[in-house]
This record gives sequence, structure tokens and C-alpha cells, in this order.
Amino acid sequence: MSRKEDILYNKNNNIGNNEENTGSENESKDNQNKSKVTKMEVVKFLLYILAIFLITFCILHFLGQRTRVSGSSMEATLSDGDNLIVDKLTYRIWEPERFDIVVFPYEGPGSSDSFFGKTYYIKRIIGLPGETIYIDYDGNIFINGVKLDENYGLSRISNPGIAAEPLKLGDDEYFVMGDNRNNSSDSRFSNVGPIKGSHFTGRALCRIYPFDKVCSLTDK
Repeated sequence: MSRKEDILYNKNNNIGNNEENTGSENESKDNQNKSKVTKMEVVKFLLYILAIFLITFCILHFLGQRTRVSGSSMEATLSDGDNLIVDKLTYRIWEPERFDIVVFPYEGPGSSDSFFGKTYYIKRIIGLPGETIYIDYDGNIFINGVKLDENYGLSRISNPGIAAEPLKLGDDEYFVMGDNRNNSSDSRFSNVGPIKGSHFTGRALCRIYPFDKVCSLTDK
């Protein structure tokens, strides 16, 4: 082989080597791009999960939550097993009103504050801050000496409790009762007593289950 042919041969070998190197570099770049895409997808997925978590947290903490009725103290308005939506926003803007159905943590004797959560009560507001509540032994409720016109009670009150004597409510204090008046632990009894509005979790907005009993609970 002549020197000229030898030079041409070497050049051809170099071209082949360059093509192989170029192919390896392209493959490496493809692998890097795929790796970047995979990492971006993982990051996007994690951001999506975080966004869902934050939205859910804000809704449950500031706007509302689902709760389930346990017991019969609000019969016949609410029954054991009813599922409700509790509005947690309204009382951040407006004051609670008479006859609102409210949810609050029970903090009296026998209350639970375990891993599974606190014990919550659901009752109806009867007396407002500054008012004087009195219940006579005929089961009539008086607000500031005037008989209250209401028909939420399932039956006539047989035990006035601490309201057998006129009870003056303080600032931010509310007198609450269950609609099942003779089967309800409520403000008539010292273990519950008047409830501060600042302790209200919120008001019962509507019943969403059972489906055949879906209704608003804010109509008075």
C-alpha cells in the first residue's frame, strides 16, 4: 500500500470513529433528556398532590366539613347516622342567630380528646348573649320574661335544669338545647352550661345523607 493510500485509509477510519462517537453522544443526550422528563413528571405529580392537600386543608379548616350525627338528641330534626355539611365560614363574618343548629366540642366531664378526636355536640341555639333564660315546670321557655314562640321541641320539657331559675347569659354566651328535649345533654345541665360562640365549630348547613332526606338546615 502506498503512503497516499495509507493516509486515505486512516482518514476513512477516523470518519468511522467520528460517526460512532456521534452516535454514542446522541444516545447519551437522549438518555439525559428522558431522565429530565421523568424527573419533571415526578416533580409535577408531587406538586399536584401538594396542591390537592392544601386545597383540602383550607376547605376543611376554613370553609366546611362533613360530619355524622351520633345519637338521638336532635330528633326529630336530625337522626342517628345523618350526614351533614357544617359551615365553618359564616361565624367568622356574622354572629350566630337564634335557632341555628350548631356544632361545638364538648369539654365537660367524660369528654374525649384522644387520637380519634374530640367529642362534638350538635344543638340548637335558644338564648343569645346578654339575654335571661328561664324555663318553667310546664316546659315553657322565656327570654327576658317573654315566652318564646317555637315548635322545634319533640316533646314538652320535663326538666328545666339550671334554667329553672332565671339564667343571665354573659358576653359571647349562648344557651343551646337539643330538639329531643328530654333526651339531650345541653345548656340546662351544669356539665355543658352556656357555650361561648368562640367555641362553635360552625353551623349545620344541610343534610346530605340519607339521600331521601337531603335538605337545608338553615331555614327557620
